[in-house]
Amino acid sequence: MKIEYHKWHSSQLNQDMELKVYGHQGKPVIVFPSSGGRFFDYEDNGMVAACAPFIEAGKFILFAVDSVDHQSWLNQDIYPRERALRHEAYERYILHEVGPFIFHHIHRFDKIMTTGCSMGAYHAANFLFRHPGTFDAVIALSGLYGPDYLFDGYRDDRIYYHFPLLYLPGLHSHDHLEALRRCRIILCVGQGPWETCDQYDCIGETRALKQILQSKEIPCWADFWGHDVEHDWSWWRVQMPYFLGRLDR
Repeated sequence: MKIEYHKWHSSQLNQDMELKVYGHQGKPVIVFPSSGGRFFDYEDNGMVAACAPFIEAGKFILFAVDSVDHQSWLNQDIYPRERALRHEAYERYILHEVGPFIFHHIHRFDKIMTTGCSMGAYHAANFLFRHPGTFDAVIALSGLYGPDYLFDGYRDDRIYYHFPLLYLPGLHSHDHLEALRRCRIILCVGQGPWETCDQYDCIGETRALKQILQSKEIPCWADFWGHDVEHDWSWWRVQMPYFLGRLDR
């Protein structure tokens, strides 16, 4: 498998950012790390190996990026508005730096797929829902799509527009909705340990997101796996190649 490492100083974030590329051709996929994670976590947790047959066959090429979650949504030392502003800088980094890097790397303009596990699933889904002109497919595994676990009921206009459970019900733009209806959306969650607890509910939020998408006539595949399926890499290593195989058809 062809693997590349890249690092540059982000003008949007004003710090060095790193990523790794896995593969030589195929559908470009941005891989968002789980909560506060790093660009190497996907490989270190066996996900790249699990996806290797699709990567080596030239079906998909993965771009595993860094997060700034501990500077943004997870940073409880700053006000919610400041957290949102830092996330918006990260959004600009993905759109205006990583996106052009991908298009240059694959030598063509092709819409990008997103994926991630846990908080990475939130990022993957949120980027697609907000920017269907750039992204056209998502595999979101064990995600949370609302802000309650971060802000305990607090809302403002910036938080509203970054969490799908808040902004999608109020989305009425015909062009935006039509673009989303052309996307391939896969949401998956297990029903075993750590998929729901007192602090968060991945099962409930996945179900709520499915219902919102259905109400907007946006096709999605929401897959609820068994009660033995945990919120853990061991299951995400099973789920990801399963869904890649369905997208490849």
